Amino acid sequence: MEVVIMIAQLLLALTILVGIHEWGHMFSAKRFGMRVDKFSIGMPPKIYGKKIGETEYIIGALPLGGFVSIAGMVDESMNTEELKEEPKPWEFRSKPAWQRLIVMLGGIIVNTIAGITLFIIITYTYGEKYLPTSEVKYGIVAGPIAQEIGLQNGDKILTVNGQQFDDFAEVLNYDILLGEEAYYTIERNGQEMRIDIPKDMLNRLDGGKKMDQFITARFPFAVGKVMKKSNAEKGGLQEGDKILSINTIGTRFFQDFQALLQENKGKEIEMVVQRNDAKVVLNVQVTEEGTIGFQPDVKINYKEKFYSFGESIPIGTKKAFGVITSSYMALKKVVKRDADVGKTFNSPIAFAQAFGGTWVWQRFWTITALISMALAFINLLPIPALDGGHVTFLMYEIITGRKPSDKFLEYAQMVGMAILLPLMVYLFGKDIWNLIAG
Repeated sequence: MEVVIMIAQLLLALTILVGIHEWGHMFSAKRFGMRVDKFSIGMPPKIYGKKIGETEYIIGALPLGGFVSIAGMVDESMNTEELKEEPKPWEFRSKPAWQRLIVMLGGIIVNTIAGITLFIIITYTYGEKYLPTSEVKYGIVAGPIAQEIGLQNGDKILTVNGQQFDDFAEVLNYDILLGEEAYYTIERNGQEMRIDIPKDMLNRLDGGKKMDQFITARFPFAVGKVMKKSNAEKGGLQEGDKILSINTIGTRFFQDFQALLQENKGKEIEMVVQRNDAKVVLNVQVTEEGTIGFQPDVKINYKEKFYSFGESIPIGTKKAFGVITSSYMALKKVVKRDADVGKTFNSPIAFAQAFGGTWVWQRFWTITALISMALAFINLLPIPALDGGHVTFLMYEIITGRKPSDKFLEYAQMVGMAILLPLMVYLFGKDIWNLIAG
């Protein structure tokens, strides 16, 4: 059922975003008197089609894309028969370059507006929940990747790039992790130290998939609700207990406790707990998954902040363009070979996983807003077959006054498809392999 929910969320998000993207092209084309032959959400084969006026509106069987077919334009359909004839007044190619430029930017503009609008509404509706730096009193848990760059458990991060911060999430900000000379200033055993963030950090984090192996806040805990018939209940664990040690090893912090359970999968452990004023020794069986069956009572306080609609506008807009900035920085890393393509870009499979197996509207709209901004950025890249490729040729025409031939545009489209299709096959294959490998 979780897989179905993931897929449903992805398809709904893509239907909305592809639909408005192609509508942006169609709307601007019709405003300039161009004939729009087809408007499709989803790729062929066609499931349903209805012609209204000059345009056939189509629902395609493959719900991972869409297209709008404008008369006299070389596009991904590669239908070039009508280009052999003299241009007609209603065709794309017969219109002034500035009008054709607006048509090609139409989808990008609409995706950008949609992304900004969604981020503003999300900010206004849900506010922000964050972990204040002041609450991270016990320092960090340094995962394997954090340890690789020199961090240790218990380190306290004082500044990021020399700047103090209130929200602990700033230590994981992509603008920091993708920076050229980014660094943390930490306190360890009463001394300040500088920890540089390597240029290949995106590779180490596998494009963000291994964030759980990087940095988390370290916090104490107590036993919360004990599950009925669980190993914890059978072993005598009670709500309110404080687990002091497992097999004589201290477990003051929850992450230490989790690590010890993982080391003792399928084994019986000796657990010392503080119960009221007494210490109690318990023998508890750990499952093969490394759990015993209780909810932790985490001793950490998050804060929430809500904004007026006016305040939400600049905050939401900044979040939206933050996606563009991070995407640009990631692409720059790939070009400079500080990051691998496969660890920087993902197929729709990864987005489906990001939506999760439960339907949470806040998460759904946040990821949809993120994808909308990412689509705007990707489509603006100067690659033939993308909107940005058409924009590049049109800017050349506007600046030089010379229009590329239809044959050149046709070949350029083929080159673009030859670049993009293998890339998509590779990304899909990578994500499918990761699913199979577990």
